[in-house]
Amino acid sequence: MIGALLLGFVAGVIARVLMPGDAFRKMSGPVSWLVSVGLGLAGALAGYVLFTLGLGIGDDDIFDWGGILSAIIGTLIVIPIAGWLLRRSGRAP
Repeated sequence: MIGALLLGFVAGVIARVLMPGDAFRKMSGPVSWLVSVGLGLAGALAGYVLFTLGLGIGDDDIFDWGGILSAIIGTLIVIPIAGWLLRRSGRAP
């Protein structure tokens, strides 16, 4: 459980640094940290589905440190989708 949260946080932070101008850029403080964890966990799940289930590469564990690269790539896919959903609903910060 703690390892999954740490993986989500690291993947979320790295992906948010790599993604210029995302919808979450103006957040700060604890909310920004929670958003990074949530986006990272969603990205880790998306990376697992894309690479392990879809392409057949990777290991069988969803939230482990061996899949950090797929978690970052998955988070880079999730961030624009989440930003689009926020802008469409009118809740963008």
